[in-house]
Amino acid sequence: QLQVVESGGGLVQPGGSVRLSCSASGATLDDYAVGWFRQAPGKEREGISCISSSGRPNYKDSVKGRFTITRDNAKNTVYLQINSLKSEDTAVYYCAGIQYSNPEFCRRDIAGYAYWGQGTQVTVSS
Repeated sequence: QLQVVESGGGLVQPGGSVRLSCSASGATLDDYAVGWFRQAPGKEREGISCISSSGRPNYKDSVKGRFTITRDNAKNTVYLQINSLKSEDTAVYYCAGIQYSNPEFCRRDIAGYAYWGQGTQVTVSS
């Protein structure tokens, strides 16, 4: 069974960058699409990006140009690079895995993602 662990969060100044990692174990990540989600205080969890098992990325419109999702199947890891951080990026960031029959496909909807990590906190503050 796939297990994922997020890392890389922390306290970052506005305008800075951070790279989050989603490390998998228990299964080969090649077979899974992976999504990144975040939950800010007092808000619902939202899907911000996903990457298909073949490596095709998908982004929420509001993060396009600042967020980059990549995967390194050899390391069983998916990354989320976040640049030009803003205070509104402050949240707990989660990754999760899901399997689709189509290797080109992924969705940012929370529904269907079965394998979740515990999250990593990103705080953007000066």
